[in-house]
Amino acid sequence: MERRAFLATSGAAGLALSLSSAGAGASSRSSPVVRQEGGYEPLGRIPVSGAAEAVVADDGETVAVAVATGFVTVDMSDPADPTILAEERDIELQGETLSQILDVTVDGDRLVVAGPANPGPGIKGFRCYDVSDPADPVSVGAYETGYHIHNCYLEDELLFVAANTQRENPLVIYDVGGDEITHVGTWSLLDREPGWRDTNMFARYLHDVYVQDGMAYLAHWNAGTYLVDVSDPTEPEYVSHVAETTLAEQREIDDWRDAAYGLPGNDHYAAVDETGDLMAVGREAWATGGPAPDRPGGIDLYDVSDPAEPVHRGSIDPPRTTDESQSGGTWTTSHNFELRDGRLYSSWYRAGVKIHDVSDPADPEQLAWWRDPAETGFWTARVLEPGETFLASSTEAISNTSLEGALYTFPIEEGEQADPPSLQEPTSWGADSSETNETSGSANESEADGGDDSIPGFTGLGGLAVGGIGLEWLRRRGNVQD
Repeated sequence: MERRAFLATSGAAGLALSLSSAGAGASSRSSPVVRQEGGYEPLGRIPVSGAAEAVVADDGETVAVAVATGFVTVDMSDPADPTILAEERDIELQGETLSQILDVTVDGDRLVVAGPANPGPGIKGFRCYDVSDPADPVSVGAYETGYHIHNCYLEDELLFVAANTQRENPLVIYDVGGDEITHVGTWSLLDREPGWRDTNMFARYLHDVYVQDGMAYLAHWNAGTYLVDVSDPTEPEYVSHVAETTLAEQREIDDWRDAAYGLPGNDHYAAVDETGDLMAVGREAWATGGPAPDRPGGIDLYDVSDPAEPVHRGSIDPPRTTDESQSGGTWTTSHNFELRDGRLYSSWYRAGVKIHDVSDPADPEQLAWWRDPAETGFWTARVLEPGETFLASSTEAISNTSLEGALYTFPIEEGEQADPPSLQEPTSWGADSSETNETSGSANESEADGGDDSIPGFTGLGGLAVGGIGLEWLRRRGNVQD
């Protein structure tokens, strides 16, 4: 089975997305990538309006991309010339458009899209598709959950869902293989550690779930990353966890926003390599003006060959820039990634994509790095052909930017890297926040207080209203309830 990985956000150079074009379908024609003499460069690029998560199908040649109100399938058999196969936009549940779809997951012939990714009004749930013919996806079932779904993971016929509400943040498991979708099991952080109930939901938020060989890896933000045995999905069992902060320390923080935006903590995404022995935990964070460490989040590497006793082995620091605040739009924090064959393929929003040799996790070595911050902000990095190519999706969903969704492909090689200017130095994108998206705003009212600032780790593409009214950013903050 192909495992999921996640790329950072952004897209095509400096083009603001108009209200009318946002609802339009993605172009089926790839656009050329300008290659420069020397240095590490992409192989190909194709525009994908509304792009967020991208995953690779088992054939290694087809990619599915979440696109705000649906998904797009892409033929990647020629990585230098990708082609759109099908677009399923304006997906409905109970006659209502499912919005804020930032995640898509695929296993075998089954694909699932879920949403909305963030708290708010509107229909909530997921829809399943048969993608045995990726050019002609067929809906085979849907389920209304009643809670928003930021991320989910499909393993065989089981769907593992992050089920966050104001009251708790459990992992919920569904069987999606039969004629009817059924609930199979649940595991809750708050059942094991009830003290976290006293914190804001975003301090303990179950941001992502990754599953391999009967083990679920749950990124629970400041509570840490939990390893849960799901070999019997009806009775999930706690195994261990890693954490960079404690419940006692979290309780001492006066403003929950400081805890949610800033380090330590911020476990955003976790995944393991194909052996299950090496785990990476990405920490999405920004500078808040608080105590050290006051910077973007990086990626930590753990030996989990004994899953009951994880051991920290090494870390990869984030690129740095002049404005590292969440509102600045110059995000260089880690986002989503994949571990494969001793390599880490990672995305860093506007700081681009990287390849690291992590065969010695105590001493990770950077092999390649590419970025174009004026045009791209990467959501995820995923291997296409092992040893040959990987892909990265660029998204619009970064505050104070005007970017266009796209998919990029890259060679897997040790790049003859052009020496990029230091991200510490003032640059056109690091020092200037004038590249403001004039269409930004709140897609919906917050369920509780209607705040309109971005929530860290929960920023995303707002709903495309029925009738193609446009793409808006979901930018909210507050004590919301589902």
